[in-house]
Amino acid sequence: MKDHLRSFLLTPLLLASVTLYAQTELRTAIDSKATALESKVIEWRRDIHMYPELGNQEFRTAKKVADHLRSLGIEVTENVAVTGVVGMLKGGKPGPTVALRADMDALPVTERNELPFKSVNTATYNGQETGVMHACGHDSHVAILMGVAEVLAGMKENLAGNVKFIFQPAEEGVFDAEIAGAELMVKEGVMEDVDAVFGLHINSQTEVGQISYRSGPIMAAVDNLNITVKGTQAHGAYPWSSVDPIVTSSQIIMGLQTILSRSVNVTKNPAVVTIGAIHGGIRHNIIPEEVEMIGTVRTFGDEQQTLVHKRINEIVTNIAASAGATVELNLEKLYPSTVNDPDLTAEMLPSLEAAAGAENINYISPVTGAEDFSFFQREKPGVFIFLGGMKKGGDPATTPSHHTPDFYIDEGGFVLGMRALSYLVVDYNDKHQP
Repeated sequence: MKDHLRSFLLTPLLLASVTLYAQTELRTAIDSKATALESKVIEWRRDIHMYPELGNQEFRTAKKVADHLRSLGIEVTENVAVTGVVGMLKGGKPGPTVALRADMDALPVTERNELPFKSVNTATYNGQETGVMHACGHDSHVAILMGVAEVLAGMKENLAGNVKFIFQPAEEGVFDAEIAGAELMVKEGVMEDVDAVFGLHINSQTEVGQISYRSGPIMAAVDNLNITVKGTQAHGAYPWSSVDPIVTSSQIIMGLQTILSRSVNVTKNPAVVTIGAIHGGIRHNIIPEEVEMIGTVRTFGDEQQTLVHKRINEIVTNIAASAGATVELNLEKLYPSTVNDPDLTAEMLPSLEAAAGAENINYISPVTGAEDFSFFQREKPGVFIFLGGMKKGGDPATTPSHHTPDFYIDEGGFVLGMRALSYLVVDYNDKHQP
């Protein structure tokens, strides 16, 4: 009886020891392979940076990705959501399917950096000629995930489960399509056989070697705000003859700011309502008939988004009515809030700490930027992290931010990016294998 009890107690310990040993072996192999691939990943990134492509036009980038995945023996599907590429790596052991995502598109920005691999591409965007630049780091994401694919393909016989590599177009959106990017990929079924999804975003104002994360809402939902205030035109010398849409619009703009100061519980999550442009009138002495305003709304979670939208409608409609004006209001939902599944985040935190060192893991406040990775997370549990891309000792306050002509990434964090994504895969699949 004692021997049976001893065996009963020891079996879980032995299984845990075997699992830990196997995990350590895989991590050691990942570290070695990622380090060996660093120069190749940097070369890929620089090539993609030099030849950037706008959303749904990533033909060259997609071909580069597809050719690489095929060379590794990975099953490849092309033209997903217009120009997307999806690769499926099947492990040698049964287990779940983890998805890893990298976005491929660049921005209509003319690069000001004098790099040897500076962008050479131009394009027509929304009817305007512009330079094209990877001013958000998507070139880094693609190169890192190509590296991860090579790392994991080299150890597929020891992998429990499968890895789906999602190379996504049009994260930044496109002006001439109602649905694109991650939302379209989801609609086309890319998440149907996935159990969990992970993604990263390089950050030019976080030091190389650091990883930032947050449980729950990490990035905001983004909505477009369009307001047209219609009044009565009059001579500027006789304002009493008008219903002035300019004065009414100014009252609306100030009224909208009370949403943040009086309606949103900012101790839980922030929110943003920004008017980005206002157009009305043509002469000094004419009160115009109408004024158009456009802006952006950022919220965290469906409940807060509903509240903010309700208050926008009430404020805009009632202020206009009080002035005798009429108003057209359009709130266009774009991306939902990026929400890291709390249970999955807690489960995978040790993997991130193992990859970067616990002292290099930062718990951050919500980020008011937006990401269409959120559409993947609405289908299956997911975790999205930020990878440091600022040089050691850099000052975040003076480092050029994303979406600017001077945006710059230090490539010294690419190995950590490969390690972090690879650790997340092998650890998740190991824990969830049958």
